[in-house]
Amino acid sequence: MESTLLFIQRMGPWGIVLIVLVVLLLFGGKKIPELMKGLGKGVKEFKNATNELKEEVKDDGNNKQS
Repeated sequence: MESTLLFIQRMGPWGIVLIVLVVLLLFGGKKIPELMKGLGKGVKEFKNATNELKEEVKDDGNNKQS
């Protein structure tokens, strides 16, 4: 894990440009908005699920104290 983080930290702007170009070549310009939309929905669902779990734990803790 640390080696991955070090790689990302050492990667300069040209490395980012290279990655973007490779993604464009692999998926094409038309598919990228669809991929980003799906990624955004996934992140939103993940946040909603974590918030629901936090509320359940909070409610459960309040019920035990009563």
